[in-house]
Amino acid sequence: MVKPRISVIMGIYNCAPYLVEALDSLYAQTYQNFKIILCEDGSSDNTYQVAKDYASKHDNIVLIKNEKNMGLNYTLNHCLEYADTEYIARMDGDDISLPTRFEEEVKFLDEHPDYSIVTTPMKYFDEGGIFREGKGGIEPKLTDFPKSSPFCHAPCMVRKVAYDAVEGYTVADKLLREEDYHLWIKMYVKGYRGYTLEEPLYMMRDDRNAALRRTFKVRKNEAYVKHLAVKMLGLPWYYNIYCLKPLILGIMPTWLYRLLYKLK
Repeated sequence: MVKPRISVIMGIYNCAPYLVEALDSLYAQTYQNFKIILCEDGSSDNTYQVAKDYASKHDNIVLIKNEKNMGLNYTLNHCLEYADTEYIARMDGDDISLPTRFEEEVKFLDEHPDYSIVTTPMKYFDEGGIFREGKGGIEPKLTDFPKSSPFCHAPCMVRKVAYDAVEGYTVADKLLREEDYHLWIKMYVKGYRGYTLEEPLYMMRDDRNAALRRTFKVRKNEAYVKHLAVKMLGLPWYYNIYCLKPLILGIMPTWLYRLLYKLK
């Protein structure tokens, strides 16, 4: 049996209605040399049973679970304990990977040994269809990091050596919902680099109004990580101005935020 080149790490939490569709999208990939590591994170629905039933039909799925809900950073680190392949890909339990995603990401990493991170833009969809699409063909500069997270997390594929070099995700309350943003900073500090492919190859199930419901704590965490980007990457102090944006959005009236979001 050929050893897989990709470990797909998935933290699954309260995604029972969508998990089969998400996993089916992986088995519909044009590139099939992978294994899947599922970690159930204390769901209140029957996510674990759905995963168990699905895993019983496939010999390349590893199913583990946390004793209680621990959050995405801890859960993905739990998955990484079982990842022993050259490449590590992410996937969320309620999203869809388009068929050529793995093929294109593996091709890029194979042909560009100087890069360790590759991702794609995302198509955002809900029950009404696709309502937004990200942009690709981007290689971030260091000065882009304080502005926003430079890579889409869910569609990413990363060399295992890069994950190992930074010891995976940092588990800290100040990094909740910002674990990927912090991960990219750590990798860039170590000299690893990445690129976003041109074509969107991932469908993210999202809520058009989700951004409106981000808590002030999450906004504060984002500001904190932006500050870490400036500090850890050795950027001029004035880049801390970008730390103000999430804090301002956190106190902005909903009607104004909604207007600005539509104009974006």
